[in-house]
Amino acid sequence: MNFKHITVAGSGVLGSQIAFQTAFKGFEVTVYDINDEALERAKSRIHDLMPHYQSDLGASEEELAAALSRLSFNSDLAQAVAQADLVIEAIPEVVQIKTEFYQELSKVAPERTVFATNSSTLLPSQFAEATGRPEKFLALHFANEIWKNNTGEIMKHPGTDTTVFNDVIEFVKAIGMVALPLHKEQPGYILNSLLVPLLEAAQLLLVKEVADPETIDKTWMVATGAPMGPFAILDVVGINTAYNIGLAKAKATGDPEFEKIANLLKSEYLDKGKIGRAAGEGFYKYPNPSFAEPGFLKS
Repeated sequence: MNFKHITVAGSGVLGSQIAFQTAFKGFEVTVYDINDEALERAKSRIHDLMPHYQSDLGASEEELAAALSRLSFNSDLAQAVAQADLVIEAIPEVVQIKTEFYQELSKVAPERTVFATNSSTLLPSQFAEATGRPEKFLALHFANEIWKNNTGEIMKHPGTDTTVFNDVIEFVKAIGMVALPLHKEQPGYILNSLLVPLLEAAQLLLVKEVADPETIDKTWMVATGAPMGPFAILDVVGINTAYNIGLAKAKATGDPEFEKIANLLKSEYLDKGKIGRAAGEGFYKYPNPSFAEPGFLKS
């Protein structure tokens, strides 16, 4: 594994986390996004991560400063990937956007560069041809709050070179993750194959007006001992991601219930700026959500 310089394309919630974790573990990292405004938001997100690294990992000021020094930011794709050994794509979960991105990326990235998609639900084989280098392309999926939920799922498609697959497994270990290799394509990998049905079931209960988010979360937490319920998890994931997934499922299946989910998330949350924990409000208000209150499970 000869990866030294990593480019993270897409600086949203998870993209920013991937970039900082990778820099924290000693790699040179370039963060790419479509404009400087997006990159300024990424810088703010990354600075907001630093207290978590101190409280959760015991990171020192010196370690955090060193990680920051290994980060650079660029809104010019060609410049952002000029030195890249590995590009990790974390852009919106929309097929057309990802396809067009890979078509552009293939024109400007060095021949040696490996491409990895952090897509939550889409398969690498859907984009392999667009990359222009299918043998150097695979999926690499991280869980949110990457510094704590340290899983890295590495999924090959039928055309992925075995050496590339193994190199990415070693990279995942090098940035402090538990490497979880998937030898066959599976929509949602392992984690989301388990998690997405739970989150969808919760949203269906909401749009059918069976119960409110707090009651649904309370049920799951009391019955399973889980620290968070599905709506608290959705706040961490980001409601925009849930909206894109719901919209895509509505289009793919024609199921009106998923269209209701997408419409609800847009009108009652996204349009009102309630995009999740990162914004201070989603289904709950932060930094002191009701599900974290001592009496929540007993009331």
